[in-house]
Amino acid sequence: MFPPIQLFMGGDKKIPLKFKVYSVLYPIKIFIKSLINKLKGARKSKIFGTNYVGGEKMGNFNLNGKKAIVFGVANDQSIAWHIAKKLNDVGVRIALGYQERAEQLVKPLLGMLNNPLAIKCDVVDDVLLTEFFEKIKQEFGQVDFLIHSIAFAKKEHLQGKFYDVTRRGYQVAQEVSSYSLAELSRRAAPIMNENGSIITMTYYGAEKVTPNYNVMGVAKAALEACVRYLANDFGEKGIRVNAISAGPIKTLAASGITDFEKMLEHAQQKAPLKRNINADDVANLALFLCSDMSKNITGQVVYVDAGYSIMGV
Repeated sequence: MFPPIQLFMGGDKKIPLKFKVYSVLYPIKIFIKSLINKLKGARKSKIFGTNYVGGEKMGNFNLNGKKAIVFGVANDQSIAWHIAKKLNDVGVRIALGYQERAEQLVKPLLGMLNNPLAIKCDVVDDVLLTEFFEKIKQEFGQVDFLIHSIAFAKKEHLQGKFYDVTRRGYQVAQEVSSYSLAELSRRAAPIMNENGSIITMTYYGAEKVTPNYNVMGVAKAALEACVRYLANDFGEKGIRVNAISAGPIKTLAASGITDFEKMLEHAQQKAPLKRNINADDVANLALFLCSDMSKNITGQVVYVDAGYSIMGV
C-alpha cells in the first residue's frame, strides 16, 4: 500500500539550517521590495496616470473588478507570484491557494496585493480543496480567471534515465502536475463567469526530449493534452483554456532539475533572440490571455521562450 502522497513528496523532512536562515531574512527582503514598489508606483502614477504598470500605460488591459484564483505561489520568485502581481496591478482581486509549508514565504507577499484572499490548500487533498472553493464562493461569489502553476516530481526522478522512475514517482508527478488542472478546472467552472480564462504552465520538454527533465516532460505532455480537452469541454460555456510554454527560468521548482544552469546557458545560445526570458515575460503573456484581446484563443500552447522552440538544431 502506498504511503500518503504528502509523505512521499517529502512533507516529513526536517528543515535545513540554510532554509531557516533564509526564512528569517525573507520577510525583510520582501518588506524592502514592497516599499520600493510602492514608491516607484506612486511616482510613476503621477506621471502616467493610475493605469501605469511596469513601464507603460495599461489602459487596454484594465481588468478592474475581475477576480482570479492563483495556485503555485511558493515565494517571490515564483511564476505564479509574478502573474498574481501583474493581474493585481490592473485591478484584479487575487485569491491565492498555497501549501502550508510555503506559508512563511507567502504571507509576507500579501501586503503587495490589494485586499487579497489567501487560503491554505493542497491539490492532492480533497477535503482542503472542498474547503478552499467553499471559501472562494463565500468571499468572491463568481471568478473570472484560474491560474494553474503547479508541478512536482522527486529530485531523483529529474536526473539520470527516465526509465528509472518508480511507479509511485510517475503517479505523483502526473497527479500533481497534470491531473490537478482537470480537478481545479472542474471545481472552478461552476463559479466562473462567461469569457473566463484558465491558464497553466508547461515547458518545451513536453514536446522534445530534454536531458534530466524526464518524468516531468511526460507529465507536461499530459498537461498539454488536458488543455485541449478542457478547452473543448468548456468552450460552450465561453471559458478559454490555454497553456504558456515558457523558456527556463530560475524558480524554486527549477532548482530541483539537475544541470539547470546548463539548460539556461543552452537556451540563451540557441534562441534567436540570444537571451533568456524572465517571470515578467510570462506574466505579460498571462495578462494578455486573461484579457478580451485573446477572446478567440483557446486550447493552445503559447510560447514565450525568445524563439528557442522554433530551432531545429
